[in-house]
Amino acid sequence: MSPTNIVCDNRRARYFYHIESNLEAGIVLCGAEVKSLRNKSGISIAEAYATIEKGELWLVNSHTPEYKFAAAGYNNDSSPRRPRKLLITKREIKNISKNIHREGMTIVPLRIYFNHKGCAKISIGIAKGKKLHDKREALRKKDWDRKQQRLVIRRNK
Repeated sequence: MSPTNIVCDNRRARYFYHIESNLEAGIVLCGAEVKSLRNKSGISIAEAYATIEKGELWLVNSHTPEYKFAAAGYNNDSSPRRPRKLLITKREIKNISKNIHREGMTIVPLRIYFNHKGCAKISIGIAKGKKLHDKREALRKKDWDRKQQRLVIRRNK
């Protein structure tokens, strides 16, 4: 399923990790956090990571600010950096835990978005960390692609 309304994107994840596979998961949100996501201001998943605890997948260290126009009592139960439960099937959790423990991979949040039904979703990736030489190669390739694009634009003028 393709995201329709992207709230927040973790571009650093693609720089630091080789993304092996992607998964879509729902997020359990409290109170006015959905409205805060719809505002798209101050939301960050750059330092966030996902972990499996007691057979459940949790998003840790993501920042969702309080919605300032919420009525009294809607923001009291949630702090901006509280762990949020991610909703995926038990079979997917087992597959993820196998990959993490056997192959030394990690679970990285890639983007938060609203799907076509208006539900908040998160795209998570099963990733392996890049070495320094891999990061340098990625920067060289990106720079080369930019130069090629400039040349194509100059030729077409």
